[in-house]
Amino acid sequence: MATTSQSFPRLPADADRGAPVDVHERVVPLREVVPVGRANSVLDLVGNTPLLEIKRLTAGLIPAGVRIFAKLEGFNPGGSVKDRPAKKMLEVGIAQGKLKPGKVILDSTSGNTGIALAMLGATLGYPVELVMPSNVSRERKKIVEAYGAKIHFSDPMEGSDGAIVMCRKLLGHNPDRYFKPDQYNNEANSIAHFETTGPEIWRQTRGEVTHFVAAIGTGGTIMGTGRFLKSKSRAIKVIAVEPDDAMHGLEGLKHMASSIVPGIYHEKDLDDKIQVGTEEAYEMVYALGQTEGILVGQSSGAAIIAALKLARSIREGTIVTIFADFGDKYLSTNLWIGWQEWRPERLQQVIAKWQKK
Repeated sequence: MATTSQSFPRLPADADRGAPVDVHERVVPLREVVPVGRANSVLDLVGNTPLLEIKRLTAGLIPAGVRIFAKLEGFNPGGSVKDRPAKKMLEVGIAQGKLKPGKVILDSTSGNTGIALAMLGATLGYPVELVMPSNVSRERKKIVEAYGAKIHFSDPMEGSDGAIVMCRKLLGHNPDRYFKPDQYNNEANSIAHFETTGPEIWRQTRGEVTHFVAAIGTGGTIMGTGRFLKSKSRAIKVIAVEPDDAMHGLEGLKHMASSIVPGIYHEKDLDDKIQVGTEEAYEMVYALGQTEGILVGQSSGAAIIAALKLARSIREGTIVTIFADFGDKYLSTNLWIGWQEWRPERLQQVIAKWQKK
């Protein structure tokens, strides 16, 4: 069965403190990894998401000495991991005087960052405009609009790159009107994960994490989290997950060889990269729902596929991956077309294909 990270004892309060160096290397003090009991603002609810051990799905598929945990980022108030960088980018913008009254928050997004910016913009009192591919899920569009944000739709065939280009044009036409967080090139994106996601994982696993696996969109999650974990132990392996084809169906993820590479993404900092197919990621979404009781999005399906592939290649270790959001934002998409036909034996068919390669 699936279990929470409570099987790991907590570290002493001062166990993760170190001598301050630069912003990428310093270790920040940690608060308890539990939900906030009372908050003054939605901003206080970002982070401290639970870590879940995946056991039913992995039974008989991975060595006995290997454990796989997933960090459930759908528990953030905006419903995804993107709440973390959105919050940090706005905080930095305000501190630097770039985001101030009268400015409009503008950025390109495949959905989750847009939802986070719309939510936080509403909380802070700033209007928000977003550029999104027109084929993002209906649910994402409605959620963004519900927060009062304005959407500019880009060509669906151009994916996130098309949204990036259109956003640059809007900014160029009226630069004084907008504050652009620029999630693809803003180091505050990865710093958010260095300061929160990484420390949470280290604490939740009592420092036993050996491998960190994360799908890549902007690259902020894997860069920041990976950097923190390696600051604690150079032996930890950081492994990226990307679609195996440029014309993939994994919304929010980038096939780096065919995409505009984000400025914050540094492939040299990775230990490995695993490619995942759209169909196998979809299959794993169905499997997680019907074996673990977790309804997640397609990027999480890709993440658990990569974690399983990795787990089957080692004899022992603690693998932590990121489930970026829950699946309720995708119920109107192609992701859910085949779920009714899913049977447990289809999981074995997916595994068998790996063995043939």
